[in-house]
Amino acid sequence: MVQAWYMDNETTDQRLEHHKNPPEYISLEHLFEKTGVEYFKLNVDTYATDGVLSKLKKERGYTYEDEMTCSKECLANYEEKIKSFYTEHLHTDEEIRFVLDGSGYFDVRDGADQWIRIAVSAGDMIVIPSGIYHRFTLDTNNYIKAKRFFIGEPVWQPYNRPADDMECRKEYVHKLHQGFAQAAS
Repeated sequence: MVQAWYMDNETTDQRLEHHKNPPEYISLEHLFEKTGVEYFKLNVDTYATDGVLSKLKKERGYTYEDEMTCSKECLANYEEKIKSFYTEHLHTDEEIRFVLDGSGYFDVRDGADQWIRIAVSAGDMIVIPSGIYHRFTLDTNNYIKAKRFFIGEPVWQPYNRPADDMECRKEYVHKLHQGFAQAAS
């Protein structure tokens, strides 16, 4: 089951949990309210046939998908790639990930510019909104396999912070101030 918490400010190994002392967890409901990040739990054994993923893809307009494995054995220039994934950035499209195996962390900024760490593992699907500053890292298991979904042709371009003048960032900040539940209505 996915968990989310506010991170400490340590700059030690990015693959560690980085809990505050004492830990400050955040519910999935509050995660959505504070960041717009959505969460879905899928069954990795039946997702191809149970219709849940198919329904989500149809409702949200996901027309392209692929699979990515991230590990020292599978990813060329592993150390360089992991550093680039961990650089704070945003995208002009949603970032959708469905974890098939392994585990890792997505870190997102809340409205007060604090990091929230989201631990994902097999069966977790998250939707990171367009325009939110975020980053990704593996955990100490150094392995994740995930499906990636897109609306239309994939957009792979990350825009490193600062990117506050981008239209997607301005739209995200507007939703942040308006409230995500209200903006989704």
